[in-house]
Amino acid sequence: MKTHILDTPQQLGEHAAKKTAHYLKTAIQKNGAARLLMSTGASQFDTISHLRKADIDWTKVEMFHLDEYIGIDATHPASFVKYLKERFAGHDIPLKAAHYLDGTRPPHEVIAEITAELNKAPIDAALIGIGENAHIAFNDPPADFDTTDAFILVNLDEACKQQQVREGWFPTLDDVPKQAITISVREILKSSAIVSAVPHVQKANAVHNTLTQAVNNLVPATILKNHPDWTLYLDKASASLLDKV
Repeated sequence: MKTHILDTPQQLGEHAAKKTAHYLKTAIQKNGAARLLMSTGASQFDTISHLRKADIDWTKVEMFHLDEYIGIDATHPASFVKYLKERFAGHDIPLKAAHYLDGTRPPHEVIAEITAELNKAPIDAALIGIGENAHIAFNDPPADFDTTDAFILVNLDEACKQQQVREGWFPTLDDVPKQAITISVREILKSSAIVSAVPHVQKANAVHNTLTQAVNNLVPATILKNHPDWTLYLDKASASLLDKV
């Protein structure tokens, strides 16, 4: 595990993107192709902005979508498919393939299809954010650390739903879907390298708990400390509670 603390979210995004690009270019050089797990959310804006400008042969990169709400389609403002197409894949980036999750179809069918694609080759780089409740993807506490399924159907906890409202994705708590499809914890840990871009003061408590507590499923992000190649990028705001250990 390596932790880097930058002054601003913009600097954090630049460094996280550079690290992710390094892993992708290394995989392309070695294997002729690369596979990327792509995170979403307000905390990823700067990282994605820098990553899409990186000197990468995107025609050799497959992107996988981490999670999606059940019951909303790609036109909904909170859809992560919409997010990725508008902020990343739609910016003249000719990806080899983009594997999205469809929240309007039967979850078991979507899970079966994305799992089949994911199992074709290892993930070279995973951009994994940390939520205000310390979730990774939509693995809210208490997260399932044991399932061997690649993707699972989960119930969203209240803290997670409140974060979505505060960030402006939904007008009220009642508008937030109760369930989502998410990549599982074990599947995240199979990635060759994990990069976590975690800016903003709203994440300070989650960062503090992640770095100071033993691995436990009530703070799901603690499991990332078990990965052999995890790099965590913080800004001064998200790292603000670390000097109070």
